[in-house]
Amino acid sequence: MKPVIALNFKAYKESLGERGLALCEIASAVSMLSGVRVIVAPQAVDLREAAKVCNDVYAQHVDAVAQGQFTGWITAESLKHAGVKGSLVNHSERRLAKETIAGTVERLKAAGLESMVCAHDATESAELAKLKPSFVAVEPPELIGKGISVSTAKPEVVIKAVELVRKSSPGVPVLCGAGVSTASDVKKAIQLGADGVLLASAYVMAKEPKKLLEEMVASV
Repeated sequence: MKPVIALNFKAYKESLGERGLALCEIASAVSMLSGVRVIVAPQAVDLREAAKVCNDVYAQHVDAVAQGQFTGWITAESLKHAGVKGSLVNHSERRLAKETIAGTVERLKAAGLESMVCAHDATESAELAKLKPSFVAVEPPELIGKGISVSTAKPEVVIKAVELVRKSSPGVPVLCGAGVSTASDVKKAIQLGADGVLLASAYVMAKEPKKLLEEMVASV
């Protein structure tokens, strides 16, 4: 498979509304021209509009509940209805119990949606890969938002995660995240064996997000 670049917009004010949709449009255009898959995860209130301008939209979170009397919860079916393709699960900033992760992955599968399950380290990556999500993304929490890429600061985490996941669950792609900020970070992640990267602030806060993303896709 071709490398994947996943962009988490988090809850930054810079990714809300019109600017968030503009970031989605940029990602879609760069992906189309480069052939590299670029996934965007906008804020929940922008998901439906984002899906109109980008065909590879993920939610940042989804709940492991069916449709019904669940006030304030987000169902996989509601995401599909909005045109969303999948969801992040168990991000370091929205951690879940393992049984909840398993239920969430199954709910997404039942709705015909993808899942990108996040893990803190190589061991957890291998364990969660057994659930057969669409992707596993290893992100050491201590590096998130620090501007120092995991592929540089802790390359052994990426190498080990790839090794263990391939042993436990062949076929589950492994992404790496935390501190990924430049094209060289992306290139090094791929060289270490990762199938792609997951990043957030570097893209959302970039003065020239299109230029940054073009450099990243050109590096893979």
